[in-house]
Amino acid sequence: MLEKLNMMVALPGILLLAAASLLVVVDALSRGRPGISVDRLALAAIVLPFVVLISRIGDAPSTGFSGMVISDDFGNLLKICACVAVAATIIYARAYGMDRGLHRGEFYTLSLFALLGQLVMMSAHNMLVIYMGLELMSLSLYALAALRRDSAESTEAALKYFVLGALASGFLLYGMSMLYGGAGSLSIDVIAASLADSSRDHTVLILGSVFVVAGLAFKFGAVPFHMWVPDVYQGTANSVTLLIAGAPKLAAFAIAFRLLAEGLLPIAQHWQMMLIVLAVGSLVIGNLVAIAQTNFKRMIAYSTIAQIGFVFLGLLAGVDDRGADGAASAYGASMFYVITYVLTTLGTLGTILLLARKGFECQEIDDLRGLNQRSPWMAFVMLILMFSLTGIPPTVGFFAKLAVLSAAVDAG
Repeated sequence: MLEKLNMMVALPGILLLAAASLLVVVDALSRGRPGISVDRLALAAIVLPFVVLISRIGDAPSTGFSGMVISDDFGNLLKICACVAVAATIIYARAYGMDRGLHRGEFYTLSLFALLGQLVMMSAHNMLVIYMGLELMSLSLYALAALRRDSAESTEAALKYFVLGALASGFLLYGMSMLYGGAGSLSIDVIAASLADSSRDHTVLILGSVFVVAGLAFKFGAVPFHMWVPDVYQGTANSVTLLIAGAPKLAAFAIAFRLLAEGLLPIAQHWQMMLIVLAVGSLVIGNLVAIAQTNFKRMIAYSTIAQIGFVFLGLLAGVDDRGADGAASAYGASMFYVITYVLTTLGTLGTILLLARKGFECQEIDDLRGLNQRSPWMAFVMLILMFSLTGIPPTVGFFAKLAVLSAAVDAG
């Protein structure tokens, strides 16, 4: 029984849960008392799972909770990047939050619980665990989106985010229920084995995969499920935008890989066609509409939509006739791309946070006019980050795009 439980597999999440719960209590008891820095406590809470995850790189894959949770290098690397992304957001958000009355305990505790949901999603090897992690992350982000209670724009963005996010969760949950009905199990391994059995009727499983892909497209913000992305990015506080634009994309990539590349691989020819449409639509619409934007955060939102198209191209390229080596190369390129995108976005929106002053949000592109005269180093950093998002050599964004396109060409 203890071997099946193996709670050490979930140790990073357990440590983060304990630290986040403790932070809630400390924040509630220390309201109005000087000397208590909730942001530093939140950073300390992230250090604990981060150290455990670093120590596990290179270890053999292991499972726990009767195979519902898995610890492998794929998940551990994404978890490390998610911890870095949330920690960077907390550091960036400190001065911004203090200027605008957002330096409150709920921002940091909700950020930790969103990170906990992401860790659960990245460890999931069972659809029930995937959904639990997804909802924990989503509910935390919904609350964070409405953090500026006195802002009508923020409230509208939070409402849109909640309604469309709930719709996406419904799509995903309905698809999972159909996969469970067709395979008789919530385990990803059992679903893959059921699909590999040619003697069984796979109609229900194929139909379930359609809803799963649609739900994942919503969470990624891919075209045509992208309507919430620009409004949420523009309407939320800059610190919350940074949190939404970063680590959640890593978690979405993790569950997309677990569900599609591991669970639904035997019927790849069915969901591949959907991903092709999503990838091409995201690349075309995202890039073209971004050109016409005057609001910087809306431009970044449409850029995000275009970047998701490249991520889907990498997932598509992993399903071909080249065998395990070709698939590993393609999935590795897609993973490298999403990590590169997240880190570049952290730098871009983080620079906007640093440029924002009290009473000045630095949201319009015109707000950056004259930046080179005011702060040459900031202008240079923003230039490099924009080049990277665009994919201009020799930035890392260029090499990420090159890796994905090379994998797609090799896959034919």
